[in-house]
Amino acid sequence: MILANLVHRPVRSLISIIAIALEVTLILVIVGFSLGILNDSRQRQAGIGADVIVQPPGSSFLTGITGAPVSVKVADIVRKLPHVSVVSPVIWQLTTTGAVEVIYGIDLPSFQALSGPFHFLEGGPFHGPYDVIVDDVFAQSHSVHVGQSIDVLNHPFRVIGVVEHGKGARKFLPMATLQDLIGAQGKASVFYVKLDDPNNADMVVSEVRNVPGMEKYTVRSMREYLSMMTESKVPGLSTFIAVVIGVAVTIGFIVIFQAMYAAVMERTREIGILKSLGASKMYIVNVVLRETAVLAVIGIVLGIAISFGATETLIKKLPTLTVLITGRWLLRATLIALAGALVGALYPAFRAARKDPIDALAYE
Repeated sequence: MILANLVHRPVRSLISIIAIALEVTLILVIVGFSLGILNDSRQRQAGIGADVIVQPPGSSFLTGITGAPVSVKVADIVRKLPHVSVVSPVIWQLTTTGAVEVIYGIDLPSFQALSGPFHFLEGGPFHGPYDVIVDDVFAQSHSVHVGQSIDVLNHPFRVIGVVEHGKGARKFLPMATLQDLIGAQGKASVFYVKLDDPNNADMVVSEVRNVPGMEKYTVRSMREYLSMMTESKVPGLSTFIAVVIGVAVTIGFIVIFQAMYAAVMERTREIGILKSLGASKMYIVNVVLRETAVLAVIGIVLGIAISFGATETLIKKLPTLTVLITGRWLLRATLIALAGALVGALYPAFRAARKDPIDALAYE
């Protein structure tokens, strides 16, 4: 009977299914996009190979926000501490030209000493001040090869090497060149520290904080730094996700409410017949909610399929984009959509159950 009722009103059923699919797609794609950026950033920071990260006072843990505010000589101070093997100063420069990205200005020998040399797929290290090294993801997405010229911060640079992705940025410039371009000569944004043993990270963090003049520096073990790259710790991200979910649930709720309310009004006489045959109020409520559940399940499956399809399309067109749809969010989106649909059908269901069988049978 439930399936027959849904098939009897195909347009209304289809609209309800599409609304729920849109709700699920909205949640999965936007949340997946947010989590994908975080996960990609976390993996690339981990790939640098540092054990401790030192930032200027008041720095955000978000990559690229701090600019280049302190002297590179801080590296010499940290380098003298016990258990420190390598210190590599780096400039983070955030740019929104073409795409939002963070460009690294690096001292190539010390940067490579953190986790080992770059794995060059084409070309090699810097030869001149206006050389740029790019990773393979950027090179593939922009059809870039060694010897070509690309614009970085509104200046032409020659691509000198293409490296395997996973070590921080997608574009690397000589530190001195980036310092000149942004007017930060002799400055750095962050200092990556490699230790003789990663287990000494907490000890070194305390030692750095005890250095005179560095008491207010932001110093963390890389383990702690990476643990902060979660949706709950990024300012505003949890609120943004909550708003997205709220909008999606509202869409699904309104469409289901309207569809089921209209269905109940159209089936007043049918409800009267059922009640005259002995159907209880809970039976009527159950019928309406089961119809809604069927619509919701079909819509959820369709929404998940659309989400994965949209994700694949986005990644093919924008290879540098990362979308992460996790099993946890698949379950959340499913429960949110199902709960929203059932709540939207509650009032129409109870309204149907309260109908007087005599009035319902006389309804035309």
